[in-house]
Amino acid sequence: MAKKLKLEGLDCASCAYEIEEALKKEGFEFALVNFATKEAVIEGDVEKAKEIIKKVEPDVEVIEADEHGHSHHGHHHEHGEEDPKKALYFIIPSLMLFGIGVVLRYYYGMDNAFVFGVFVASYLLVGWKVLRSAVLNSLHGNVFDENFLIAVATLGAFAIREYPEGVAVMLFYVVGEFFQDLAVDRSRRSIKALLALKAEHANLLRNGEVVRVKPEELKVGDTILVKPGEKVPVDGVVIEGESTVDTSALTGESVPRTVREGEEILSGMVNLSGVLRVRVTRELGDSTVSRILELVENASARKARTEKFITRFARYYTPAVVGIAALIATVPPLITGDPFSTWVYRALVLLVISCPCALVLSIPLGYFGGIGKAAREGILVKGSNYLDALKDASIVAFDKTGTLTKGVFRVTKVETRNGFSEEEIIRFAALAEAHSNHPIAKAIREAYGKEINEAETVEYEEIAGHGVRARIDGIEVLVGNDRLLHRFNIEHDTCRVRGTVAHVVIDGKYAGYIIISDEIKDDAPKAVKELKRLGVKKVVMVTGDSREVAEEIAKQLGLDGFYAELLPEDKVRVIEELEKEKGDGKVVFVGDGINDAPVLARADVGVAMGALGSDAAIETADVVIMDDKPSKLPRGIRIARKTQRIVWQNIVFALGVKLAFIGLGILGEATMWEAVFADVGVALIAVFNAMRILR
Repeated sequence: MAKKLKLEGLDCASCAYEIEEALKKEGFEFALVNFATKEAVIEGDVEKAKEIIKKVEPDVEVIEADEHGHSHHGHHHEHGEEDPKKALYFIIPSLMLFGIGVVLRYYYGMDNAFVFGVFVASYLLVGWKVLRSAVLNSLHGNVFDENFLIAVATLGAFAIREYPEGVAVMLFYVVGEFFQDLAVDRSRRSIKALLALKAEHANLLRNGEVVRVKPEELKVGDTILVKPGEKVPVDGVVIEGESTVDTSALTGESVPRTVREGEEILSGMVNLSGVLRVRVTRELGDSTVSRILELVENASARKARTEKFITRFARYYTPAVVGIAALIATVPPLITGDPFSTWVYRALVLLVISCPCALVLSIPLGYFGGIGKAAREGILVKGSNYLDALKDASIVAFDKTGTLTKGVFRVTKVETRNGFSEEEIIRFAALAEAHSNHPIAKAIREAYGKEINEAETVEYEEIAGHGVRARIDGIEVLVGNDRLLHRFNIEHDTCRVRGTVAHVVIDGKYAGYIIISDEIKDDAPKAVKELKRLGVKKVVMVTGDSREVAEEIAKQLGLDGFYAELLPEDKVRVIEELEKEKGDGKVVFVGDGINDAPVLARADVGVAMGALGSDAAIETADVVIMDDKPSKLPRGIRIARKTQRIVWQNIVFALGVKLAFIGLGILGEATMWEAVFADVGVALIAVFNAMRILR
């Protein structure tokens, strides 16, 4: 079972990567460290994991979380969220001392032990944490840590008597880190605010009294009250009352919906009007809100190719730049006879910009922001790799029933044959479909309108892609499509009826057929138009329905094609055919999650729609649309493309500035002041740019 650890004091993205790699090397099959949420999720021995984390990052405080994600401590120390503003207590005095030192040295021309002492005091005030981390990390073999590199660069400046510059670099670095921490902290809060779904408390009815408890204390079968303005704490069924609820936190849909007695209500919804009495059907850990948060938080386990590239790049970039710096410090003076101090200074400039902080910080944050933004709009993306794939959608295949159409069927016509009456056909069909959960079966039962005694239906068999067979009052009844009639060699005079048809066979004789109508969803035409506007080359429909029905719907929606009369296994074959046409793009399949598992798995991106409360769909799909609006798919593609655009802006910008300063540093045209300003400035700009995804 996966366990969650809070990592207080985790303040650099590269540290998160190093912890994750160390855990995997030590035999943890599943280990995920999420810099954006300051959490580690592991499968294995918690104590061993704590030891490894402390070894890699001694400054990180590891706090075990319980099954609901609340942190608890095995000892009595206080560990709150570290306040970045505490750094100001050191920065301000250091800045004042630095100012005094600069005035004494450059204005009054003093260069004695007292002035040196002022600079050293300023340096230690602001740099003691960096120096301590550098020593601890290097003892653990982490030589290319950013703290170690800044420590070497600044102490090197002192060694060549450029101590004002050494202090300035440390000061700039710490001030930059301060602003960077503030920016990251703000972005974390923004992402958490997007996913602020959990209720703080629940009103439990116990012995006729209302007791305020934590949601994790609720058990299945408990009765709770949900008052107007309160969030629903756990999933349940309304047993008394009627109200409107805001589902926007789950679905992104702003229009309130009405819930009544007997209807399901989900955690994360907000009660708007009446008081509801609710019976708990799922504990907090299994409720919708917990599953959504878990999916979003664990999405970073499935990394995009861009993230993997940056991780690999960072592994080689820093050692390479340090190697170049070492060569620059030693080789040119030996060849040309120039003073070592000139070339050492140039090498120190390179050391300052040798940490790819902007990249390792902003890119995971950008993807996490994109996933968080999508979740806020009711689109759950299970990993940044799927977000990347979604942006490349070139072919989209929609299932018909419940995806492009409402899936709310009603019987519109009954045609009789061979002396059977309409009442007989409807009764036998309804009893035969008594055990089926298919929308067509439900429509037939509703048309029958009488109570069904399921005991009358025996020897029930569902024949996939054909229909059902059952024995009622000793009579064999078949209900299904054309294929069912051909399979059992039933003589009939009805072919190619327009509409969704359920043929009925009673005791071996063709009794007639029932026509069932379905409606196209209101926003389905808009979804198809939007997809084409986004450059999707081909939008098609796959359905088990008749060719006539499929053709009519395809015409109304302006689809590029359709595949009709398909068995469930045929849909997989269709996706494989579409794979050959996709070019450099991706094939996206959109279904309602019912009987679609093989197709969802086969497509490059499987999208389950209308999955609010559906465990199977949430488990199977790569992307889950929580309500039943097809227009959410183009919205998801837009979010994916915006995320990718911002991520690449950061990569090009950060690498461009780094390479420029490496060149300027080698040529002796850049100072350490400029290098640290560029390094920290780029990281800050990249973080703020990544946060644009949330707008």
